Amino acid sequence: MKNIMILALALMLAACGAAPEGEQVDAQDAVETTTPAVETVSVAVDTDASTINWVGAKFTGDQHTGTIQIAEGNLMTSDGNLVGGNFTIDMNTIEVTDETPQEMKAKLVGHLSTGDFFEVEKFGTAAFEITSIEAVEGNAEATHKITGNLTMKDISKSITIPATVSINESGISAKTPQFVIDRTQWGVMYGSTAAGALKDKAIKNEIALQINLSTK
Repeated sequence: MKNIMILALALMLAACGAAPEGEQVDAQDAVETTTPAVETVSVAVDTDASTINWVGAKFTGDQHTGTIQIAEGNLMTSDGNLVGGNFTIDMNTIEVTDETPQEMKAKLVGHLSTGDFFEVEKFGTAAFEITSIEAVEGNAEATHKITGNLTMKDISKSITIPATVSINESGISAKTPQFVIDRTQWGVMYGSTAAGALKDKAIKNEIALQINLSTK
């Protein structure tokens, strides 16, 4: 019985320290964007139907969830295939959606907006520009791998993310499963152990994102 209790406690502690769930996405140097060598059709992103969900966590197990809105964007197709696109993220729309009391939500949003995190007064937008798209098989969570430059706080890094892409008479949709990036790669260092924060007060470097894009 004692061994079972010890094992259960270990599992609880491991869960408390777990990073947000999702495929870990490595950030590389930004790559040069090129114009597709085929004739394309550009369709505007429906900003009312598109959003980004996020999850952030502490080493203690506390976590928050939220959303960020997409300001504008376009997706490009050729012969029924997605071949390019871009979208702009309005960093002024950061919201907290978990069950945190409203007063604490406002305080957290305010802190996320400061120079400790995303410094939205100076960097009001972030952006993602597709540089290449590859169809994949045998992946239940994705039909494609999309590579693009993610720019936050004027720092651009190339990432490759999984996505399920659908193109039909209703338009284009691209939806990712939840994936994880290292915020410190974009200069968001507050509360990171890499910046000297004590582990019992530190915030995980990993932020989970989930993107939903739809066209008009």
